[in-house]
Amino acid sequence: MTGQPIRILIANVNTTASMTETIRAQAAAYASPGTEVIGLTPAFGAESVEGNFESYLAAVAVMDAVVRYDGPYDAVIQAGYGEHGREGLQELLDVPVVDITEAAAQMAMLVGRSYSVVTTLDRAVPQIEDRLKLAGLLDRCASVRASGLSVLELEKDPDRAVEAIVEQALTAVEGDRAEVICLGCGGMAGLDRRIKEATGVPVVDGVAAAVTLAESLVRLGLTTSKVRTYATPRPKVITGWPITRAGENS
Repeated sequence: MTGQPIRILIANVNTTASMTETIRAQAAAYASPGTEVIGLTPAFGAESVEGNFESYLAAVAVMDAVVRYDGPYDAVIQAGYGEHGREGLQELLDVPVVDITEAAAQMAMLVGRSYSVVTTLDRAVPQIEDRLKLAGLLDRCASVRASGLSVLELEKDPDRAVEAIVEQALTAVEGDRAEVICLGCGGMAGLDRRIKEATGVPVVDGVAAAVTLAESLVRLGLTTSKVRTYATPRPKVITGWPITRAGENS
């Protein structure tokens, strides 16, 4: 793939189209010249994903949005922090799939011994911890802290969001001995530089981290292993399943 244009789909987990565009723009800003980033908004689901019910719903909605996309692509990014569904996408697709939660943690561990995540509401903390544990990335996580702001509040008032995130980030650095901060929500895309200036430590935005990892996987010619865990689903009748591939009748 060296030298070939890359096309990456980045799927928002919620149905707020303006947030999809913010996420897409952040990914595009960090993508290499010639890489095309296409944002996808699910056709159904919650306007913001904050909890397990909405997360499981989003997992199906994101799979639906991706398989309905009628065009070529080289990689997929799931832009939800701590959300479910990445494994399902890996079964359905042959191209690399990158989750922003895991991408942020993996990047953070390359530049510091420990990292902390600053997310939205406190109810998201256990879900993020579970996602990191499942991915084998929790051991070097110093803490997961809540800013107290909802996902939609991040978009509505970025200045207030920065203030709340910085407060928790400084507590993580000074109290939890974190050396790197991960922004724990796709809706925080684009705030990384302001948080870094205020805290003085490396700050990893999962969207930016995911697009650079996705590009690397494509250029290395690496795809998801299909020999066992992420083997393509066996053909069978699934009654009422909402996912329809592009070009098929729903």
